[in-house]
Amino acid sequence: MADKKNFSFQTKCVHTGNGIDKETGAIRRPITMANSYRLPEDASTLNWSDPNQLVYTRNTSANQIYLQEKLAALEGGEDCVVLGSGVSALAGVFFTFLEQDAHIICSNVSYIAVYRLLKEYFPDKYGIETSLVDTSDLQAIKQALRPNTKIIHIETPGNPTTRVSDIAEIAKLAKFVGALLTVDSTFASPFLQQPLELGADLVIHSLTKYINGHGDAMGGAVIGRSELIDKIKRQAMVNLGGVISPFNAWLIMRGVVTLPLRMKQHSETALQVAQFLEAHPAVDFIAYPGLASHPQHEIAKKQMTMFSGVMAFGLKADVDTHNKFINSLEVIVPAVSIGHDESLIVYTGPNDERNHFYPPEFKNGHFRFSVGLESAEDIINDLKQAFEKCGL
Repeated sequence: MADKKNFSFQTKCVHTGNGIDKETGAIRRPITMANSYRLPEDASTLNWSDPNQLVYTRNTSANQIYLQEKLAALEGGEDCVVLGSGVSALAGVFFTFLEQDAHIICSNVSYIAVYRLLKEYFPDKYGIETSLVDTSDLQAIKQALRPNTKIIHIETPGNPTTRVSDIAEIAKLAKFVGALLTVDSTFASPFLQQPLELGADLVIHSLTKYINGHGDAMGGAVIGRSELIDKIKRQAMVNLGGVISPFNAWLIMRGVVTLPLRMKQHSETALQVAQFLEAHPAVDFIAYPGLASHPQHEIAKKQMTMFSGVMAFGLKADVDTHNKFINSLEVIVPAVSIGHDESLIVYTGPNDERNHFYPPEFKNGHFRFSVGLESAEDIINDLKQAFEKCGL
């Protein structure tokens, strides 16, 4: 077979990590639901905690190894570690590379678990200092840098604001002070954005979202240089137990196959939906990186091939009307998460614990809207009928 390193992205999605099952001849890797694997004839020199050898499933599993190979190839990284959830992946990075009294700079609006880890748990338990800044503002990052800065962590696009941070420019700042740049690229997926190529040290994904794409499995991944990934495997997986189940690894492996097709449709449909919302008189604001009105549209154009399926918007209405609107939808499902085949929407009111970090337009409440794989016409018609039911 041709060198898999030279395959196109689409072909890697199908073939990398896959192979013929030697026992049955099946052309798809089976689910290996085993806790333990047979030891070699001489186990006296075995490293019982080796995260790259099949000994015990908390160390690694066959399905996990296949998935790690595929994801490393898609991100252009040397190695990958897959964990039980996106939060496990994030916590694993912070736990591995932040020692006592270290300093981290993080996007001030980020996934809620990241906010709690870095604002509450790590400072209280380990004395780790956290600076939460608008990472779309390079000057704000420069001003936050300290001699003990060990990590700059960004989400781009950010959750839920869709704020875009300039990966290449922030990578230069991180290298200048000897810090790691870690990028949560969940909203983009490897198909739309390649942080490692832009200078990031580690890229993180909640596999639960776009990479799986079917809303039926949880997982997280970190991709980067082997020396960094090996540390995460040994500390966060083997010794903290953040391992993924073989079944979830198999499901996500299946989901990756259609990633390019899905991301293209998510992005194309989302742009049409965002344009509709931007033109609607009842919409107070719309934040979608694909719109020219987005504050970081030019940066998004520079580092993304398309703009994904997540947007945020608010209505010229009170909290009750926002709730009535979301409960009037018939195709779009009120539920958390993003990247599913169905469109998902969630309303966050003005009492959110991170509200003081939000851009001004978000402070009165907003929707996070993950556009699914339905037709743009059906999604827009669903929004129209909900507007009408609310008298908007």
